[in-house]
Amino acid sequence: MRHTVFHLAGTACGIPALLILIVPLLSAQPAYAVEGTPPVRLILQITVDQLRGDMPALVLDRCGEGGFRYLVEHGTRFTDAHHPHANTETIVGHVTLATGAYPSRHGLVGNVWFDAELRRLVYNIEDPDYEATGGVGARDMDSEVDPTQVAKSEGRSPRTIMTTTFSDELALFYGKDAKVFAVSGKDRGAVSMGGHMGKAFWYSTNDGSFASSTYYYEVFPGWVRDWNLLRKADAYAGKHWELSRDSADYRYGAEDDRPFENPHDLGFGRVFPHPFGEATSKYFYTLLMASPAVDRLTVDFGKTLIRAEGLGQDDIPDYLAISLSSTDYVGHLFGPASLESEENLLVLDRTLADLFAFVDGAVGLEHTLIVLSSDHGTPEAAEYLAAEGVGAGRIDLDTLDYSELDRELHQAFGVGQEVIKMTFHPYVYLDHDLIREKGLDLAAVSRLVARALIRFDGIAYAIPSVELATGRVPEAPISRQILRNFNPGRSGDIYIVYAPHWCPSFSGDVAIVNHGSPWTYDTFVPIMFAGHGVPAARVHRPVATVDIAPTLSAYLGIKPPSGSVGRILGEVVPE
Repeated sequence: MRHTVFHLAGTACGIPALLILIVPLLSAQPAYAVEGTPPVRLILQITVDQLRGDMPALVLDRCGEGGFRYLVEHGTRFTDAHHPHANTETIVGHVTLATGAYPSRHGLVGNVWFDAELRRLVYNIEDPDYEATGGVGARDMDSEVDPTQVAKSEGRSPRTIMTTTFSDELALFYGKDAKVFAVSGKDRGAVSMGGHMGKAFWYSTNDGSFASSTYYYEVFPGWVRDWNLLRKADAYAGKHWELSRDSADYRYGAEDDRPFENPHDLGFGRVFPHPFGEATSKYFYTLLMASPAVDRLTVDFGKTLIRAEGLGQDDIPDYLAISLSSTDYVGHLFGPASLESEENLLVLDRTLADLFAFVDGAVGLEHTLIVLSSDHGTPEAAEYLAAEGVGAGRIDLDTLDYSELDRELHQAFGVGQEVIKMTFHPYVYLDHDLIREKGLDLAAVSRLVARALIRFDGIAYAIPSVELATGRVPEAPISRQILRNFNPGRSGDIYIVYAPHWCPSFSGDVAIVNHGSPWTYDTFVPIMFAGHGVPAARVHRPVATVDIAPTLSAYLGIKPPSGSVGRILGEVVPE
């Protein structure tokens, strides 16, 4: 072992004036979890948006080699993996995967929240200090949030993330020698995983290019401009999303035409083949999101990035996050138990196989550590469940009859339902100015409103934040999930949990399915590790998505993210 000698002058606490310390000289490379394997040159973190934990198994019998089969047969698969928080929305799940922290710690409690200082709703990663680079997304068909209707700036940055991410810690350990990138169909899918120190790109529904913000680039590298100039999205113009197999090969092959699917259509129809329209049509680039096309574009862009930026070409590990968004959009419009979702999963399998084959050629799978998970699961469509005899329904907080609540508020406090400032999933926001003006007690008003809300069909829980702030909540799984979602600076006044199988609906909703609940169908996700020295194993013990970031850190021998609460997965990182 080599050593270095430090001579420290002076005295302190009786230490001699000259102290010779002999310490090991740290190597540039930490010890890896699996001894005797080649160095890890690339960490490839894949997030499939809205991939419920059971969904890969639904198509595995028809999957070829190299995609899901590679992960299942050659990697370590955790079959009982869940997000531990209550609000299972896109940004919440992505940042949880990136940080190993609960939303209460990392701060991203929802896709949207009310900012008390700005006195308006804010989009999770909007940042007026920066501008768009290369275009931004237009209408978002993910009905959780349409950024163009909430964000007041086209700039995006990770500055709302209150902790470090795994990718940040990788960059902090290795400095500029580690390259960190994230690519996604959604801006929030890229920014979250790229962390504070990486670079992020996302698909733009303005023109089919991949965009970013001036937080990352004032001017794009030449390879990004060249890729965008190829206008690969335009190759889908005038074409259709068609089935890749005979309809008899599908579980839902005879159930394509269901009247509740794709309620607002936008010219896409509800049966195969689905027309994309011409590149000049209003929704052309948006409709590509509701098919496997955007995943293919995202992976194509990611493969170009690997080559152009030289990822995985030396013994300093690089990081690439790829968040695939098509499964989410298809699920929102058609539901997970649909022919469209089934076809999308089969194409996703081939897209993953293509990516893994490319990485094997460019870097080597023996040099690549892969982890795949999801930001959330998904419920089934309420109409589908009802037809199968499962109690289900829809609820829109903005259309409920609050007359009884209005009478109770007047009787107790002399004010009415105007004390409710707004509702935005998953919170009810009260009018604090009015409450102060009337000299009312916020806690008392919150509790009365919460008690009234749970009397409505479809609402299971209404938990005031004044209770969450004290930690005095029932010792129950749901309460703990809600508490993990509570951040005093960003959470609303009352947290709403809808009853199982009750789907929240929103004004202008284009979806038949909306996730965001703490029920298992929304928390259940896959966690699969593969590549490098990861053994083939199937693990049935309960694990959580917060375990991924500290496991990656332990695998590389670096410190976990600053807010991490997860546990190291011993099946991946042996003792």
